Amino acid sequence: MKAMLSTAVGGPETLEWTEMDTPTPSKGEVLIGVKAAGVNFPDTLIIQDLYQLKPPRPFAPGGEVAGVVEAIGDGVTDYAVGDRVIAMTGFGGFATHVCTGAARCLKIPDDMSFEDASCLVLTYGTSHHALKDRANIQAGETLLILGAAGGVGAAAIELGKAAGARVIAAVSSEGKAQFCKDLGADETIIYPREMDRAAQKEFSGQIKKIAGPGGVNVAYDAVGGAYSEPVVRSMAWAGRFLVVGFPAGIPSIPLNLTLLKSCQIVGVFWGASTMVDPKGHLENMADLFAMYSAGQIKPRITATFPLTEAGKALEYISDRKVLGKVALTV
Repeated sequence: MKAMLSTAVGGPETLEWTEMDTPTPSKGEVLIGVKAAGVNFPDTLIIQDLYQLKPPRPFAPGGEVAGVVEAIGDGVTDYAVGDRVIAMTGFGGFATHVCTGAARCLKIPDDMSFEDASCLVLTYGTSHHALKDRANIQAGETLLILGAAGGVGAAAIELGKAAGARVIAAVSSEGKAQFCKDLGADETIIYPREMDRAAQKEFSGQIKKIAGPGGVNVAYDAVGGAYSEPVVRSMAWAGRFLVVGFPAGIPSIPLNLTLLKSCQIVGVFWGASTMVDPKGHLENMADLFAMYSAGQIKPRITATFPLTEAGKALEYISDRKVLGKVALTV
């Protein structure tokens, strides 16, 4: 097998194309011949030792793959050689083969491509868990999405519309705004790349004007930093502010705002939730498969790279050039 390995702490340029022995699945594991791998923001962090998961080197990044089962370990009864599967591996996915626990896998519906499958679980799983389980979003509510053109943000647009919400997409450029409109966003806001106090006040005013007197019922924050406070200031009474990610930094929120709005700040840790509540995770995945088959959701893969160019894919993610999702193909 071959893999793009992180052999030293650093950026995408440190990855090395390496040949090694193909592993044999241990008890409870399956060996997957990878056909496609999703590329996500945590992949840019894990190779810099900036992610909560720090595997020993050398390791391949890549926590989301789709492929075909090539071998099964002892005790595996739910899968057979030849099954088409998705797997959330945590790391190791930027490779031609990966061994992972059978419990981390799901069979792919017949109507789903490997590329779509590799870009479905993390983004749509995160956003569905956030909106359904953490926010209990309701039809007719107003949903504001920060970073709406990224992977989880784009998924949140589609899932918000599927739930019957009015969706406001907040992004950093006209091109991203148009991308979100094409996904179904009802309104868009373009925020500046530098957010000082004056810009925060202006951004909050824009949100309030578009959201209307009722304010924002559910806010989905995949950006963080100085962008978060203006959104909290725009929340509706009993609103739910979802904490999803911090590419712009960890925000400081004046907690008196939550009292004045009687709103909630709600953490979203999808990865941990799949382990704490595996039954709920399977139910959510069944929801997503059904919505995919019904045409309500579809990963927007706007760039693909061969596995050997995984470094370029990570640079693309780091530079925030991506709209929707990026995939590696094997």
